[in-house]
Amino acid sequence: QVQLMESGGGLVQPGESLRLSCAASGSIFRINDMGWYRQAPGKQRELVAAITRDGNAYYQDSLKGRFTISRDNAKNTVNLQANSLKPEDTATYYCNANIQTTWSDYYGMDYWGKGTLVIFSS
Repeated sequence: QVQLMESGGGLVQPGESLRLSCAASGSIFRINDMGWYRQAPGKQRELVAAITRDGNAYYQDSLKGRFTISRDNAKNTVNLQANSLKPEDTATYYCNANIQTTWSDYYGMDYWGKGTLVIFSS
């Protein structure tokens, strides 16, 4: 069984920075692409950033320059550094990973964490 656990969300003020982390655990043979998504109240879930196993990163165009994704393959973790936060960044942030649980599980399966909330203080 595989689990993804996010951490690092919380209360922020405009202009501040936040670092979100996600750790994968369980029966893992290999982790392929990893990513961060977010869902604001009343809106659909959207991609923030994704990163391949080799470290190639992709970002939602509107977030380039403020968000940086990174991963540690040895620790099965993926991080998201969010800078110059804006009220519109308020959302629940979800970790996603494509994970192979055995060597024969060629295509892997997408797993999701339960999310971590980033919210702005007034």
